[in-house]
Amino acid sequence: MKKIILLLMLSAVVFSCKNSEEKNKDNEEITTENAENLKAYKGDFIDSNGALVLMGSNFIYGVKRDALSEQLSKQVAAVKKEDFDMVGVIVRGVVSKNTDSDSEWEEVITIKEIMRVNNTPSEVDIKLDETAKKK
Repeated sequence: MKKIILLLMLSAVVFSCKNSEEKNKDNEEITTENAENLKAYKGDFIDSNGALVLMGSNFIYGVKRDALSEQLSKQVAAVKKEDFDMVGVIVRGVVSKNTDSDSEWEEVITIKEIMRVNNTPSEVDIKLDETAKKK
């Protein structure tokens, strides 16, 4: 009887470890191998009042403004329905410390490649009802 319980506990441990490895594959930062050792980042992109932001489940980066980030901004603008909609993207880039004194971001990402832009805006966690009457 003790052997059966031990085997069941051991198999439960093995299966739970296997699940955690699969979850790590879905991590927001996906390491990729190429010549520049770039990383792929999956998150929601927003261009609001000139501020470019990439937000994942465990990071928020300011996006360095350049030709590629402007191209991404245009692709996202075509998908957005409202001004503050965020659109899911996957980009490759380099994260570095922010040296720009005008920006308040600690770290910024320089986008090197746009891998994917979703066809629909991301679901919002909280939606404000703008039609409600004010008292």
